[in-house]
Amino acid sequence: QVQLVESGGGSVQAGGSLRLSCAASEYTLSANLMAWFRQAPGKEREGVAAIVIGGGSTYYGDSVKGRFTISRDNAKNTVYLQMNSLKPEDTAMYYCAARTYSGLDLWWFLQRSYNYWGQGTQVTVSS
Repeated sequence: QVQLVESGGGSVQAGGSLRLSCAASEYTLSANLMAWFRQAPGKEREGVAAIVIGGGSTYYGDSVKGRFTISRDNAKNTVYLQMNSLKPEDTAMYYCAARTYSGLDLWWFLQRSYNYWGQGTQVTVSS
């Protein structure tokens, strides 16, 4: 069983930065792909970024490329999302997700690719 706990959300002005953390239990034994999703009020949950735990390959949504960076620290069982140049449209609840079965990494942006989810952390960007 993988448990995910997000932290690091908060309120920031446009142009600012935040770093989200996702601490995972049973990390190195189970998850092979981890990701960040976000959901704004009235919108569908969308994939933000993903990282392959073993090889370190990363994937990003078009709206965050060049601004967000996903990384992992295997020793701490933690995945991070560094968010720079934040915009008001980045305001959303951010969720960490993990996949513990074999699958195609190219489908990283689909919710159904993941079988574990965190509770979310709120990010609010003001103009």
